[in-house]
Amino acid sequence: MQTWTRSFKSLLKLFLQSNCALCQRPTSSELCPDCTRQLQKCHLQSPGSLWKPPLPVLAWGKYGGILKRAIAAMKYDNHPEIARPLGQYLAEVWLLHAPKCKSQLTVVPIPMHPSKLKTRGYNQAALIAQSFCEVTGLKLKPHGLERVKQTQAQFGLSPSERGKNLTAAFALGEDFRRRPHTAVLLLDDIYTTGATAKSAIQTLHQAGISVYGLATVAAAGKDR
Repeated sequence: MQTWTRSFKSLLKLFLQSNCALCQRPTSSELCPDCTRQLQKCHLQSPGSLWKPPLPVLAWGKYGGILKRAIAAMKYDNHPEIARPLGQYLAEVWLLHAPKCKSQLTVVPIPMHPSKLKTRGYNQAALIAQSFCEVTGLKLKPHGLERVKQTQAQFGLSPSERGKNLTAAFALGEDFRRRPHTAVLLLDDIYTTGATAKSAIQTLHQAGISVYGLATVAAAGKDR
């Protein structure tokens, strides 16, 4: 009986294993221990160094290396499962380093245009936000904003072109048919120039909704 039980457990463990989304090694988690260790090296020493007006930003890691590969795999190689550990990493940093807020925050992920969402099948920012809120306990409003303008990819555009590209790109979503009584914390996977977040903030401000800041998995540029 004991031999059968051990064999069953070994078989179950083997069955539950999948392949790491980044290196394809067998693993029982989204990422193998080796890739997880490499990812942790991307963690910024000062996650709150960008938390300053006019756009306070808290970032978990520096955009580059294996973190850049992980985000690309999540978005373009059909690996939405990577969002769960990335959301957990960001949540842990938020709980340790975020400035104290007097009221409960509402988390709103940066949305995708419906046509792009249909093609990809998921919004990576929304999946990260779900994992983030599970750890932090903050309230999630996945449809607080909607993307009403189909913009071109921001990659390769100058800062001024990015701003023009995102003009009037967002509108209030169905979750905010009634104005929330708490400030909004925006959440996205990558922060570069801030053009996307600024456009979203403008939409929220026009509706009388205050924005506390932006939480992001990766920030481009130096660790300041």
